[in-house]
Amino acid sequence: MKILYLSSPWADLARALPECDFAVFPFSALGEVDYESELSGKSEKFGEMARLSGINRCAVLCGCSTFSRGLRRKSVAVAENGRLIGITDMLNVLDGEPYKSGANLGVYKLMGYTVGVCAGNDLYFPEIFSAFSACGCNLVLVCGDCVTDNIPPLLIRSYAFLYGAPVVLCSEKRVYLADIDGTLASTNRPLGIFEVTPRNSYRVVTSRRKGLMCSEQPDF
Repeated sequence: MKILYLSSPWADLARALPECDFAVFPFSALGEVDYESELSGKSEKFGEMARLSGINRCAVLCGCSTFSRGLRRKSVAVAENGRLIGITDMLNVLDGEPYKSGANLGVYKLMGYTVGVCAGNDLYFPEIFSAFSACGCNLVLVCGDCVTDNIPPLLIRSYAFLYGAPVVLCSEKRVYLADIDGTLASTNRPLGIFEVTPRNSYRVVTSRRKGLMCSEQPDF
């Protein structure tokens, strides 16, 4: 699969993208999206995003700040082949942040792959990536904030290795790709393309746990 990263906002974006399966944009590309304005036709940010995915026959994912009825959420919009597929909201809001938490795990069927999508702080919660693995995700796409230290790249490298799915972290001005073998690649170019081969590698893991009492105890 080919994953395209672009840091350009919509105003500077050419309609014809390089060939790819997924085009991923940072939060600055869409900015704030007001649901009421979108529904009334005053703005068409989601529509432009959907049209871009239709013109290029790919999936387009873009971080944004969504606003509705006084509530602001950090979100990732998802479009494929000319249609808006869904919006995934950040599930974990930290103290002092001006956001409302979301409620659902973002798992999509896109371009023939099962893809996990998460936003912002969700990068720091390993149970989310464990859930993506349990859902059979071939790829995890993260729209994160500006990376200022080495913790986010370290986390996605660990998640990819532990949970068996490549992880792409799209931040402002830089994108990272961690593969399941522990390798990490990144670029700070305005346009970058990563190519990765999905692999369904499974290992049988057994364990012993105290409890779960039954009438006949097994002999260990």
